[in-house]
Amino acid sequence: MLANRSMPSCTVIPELDYDDMVEAVDWLCAVFGFTERWRAEGHRAQLSVGDGAVVVEQRQSVERLADRVRGPHSTMVRIEDAAHHCERARIGGARIVAEPADQPYGERQYTAVDLGGHLWTFSQSIADVAPEEWGGVSVSPDPPPAGRAPGR
Repeated sequence: MLANRSMPSCTVIPELDYDDMVEAVDWLCAVFGFTERWRAEGHRAQLSVGDGAVVVEQRQSVERLADRVRGPHSTMVRIEDAAHHCERARIGGARIVAEPADQPYGERQYTAVDLGGHLWTFSQSIADVAPEEWGGVSVSPDPPPAGRAPGR
């Protein structure tokens, strides 16, 4: 899979909405040991822990498909080929709510709803793009190698 500085290397990435994104980032880092990788205009941040990651979003400032489909969270999954994956999902019965589209942060993404009403975004890295190139701000480098706990 192509490396992209705007995406973590892990495959599955939960996306969680909070009433106060900044407070949530600070709390998750202080209490759970996450490390902030980048932040975008106070409405979205990416955190890492070990070889995993989570996206934290500002609930009030982001109009999300999740608000129109189901609850305040979704899941992002990194894949090799968004167009092929989307067609497979469509044939299998997934409801496609956003067709594959290239994003300025170096990803080609589509979004689908599963049989339980859960929102999934599938993301293919198509370019290595630094967060600063699309309006984000790098906060810290990638997490330490697997097996080494944050802060050690």
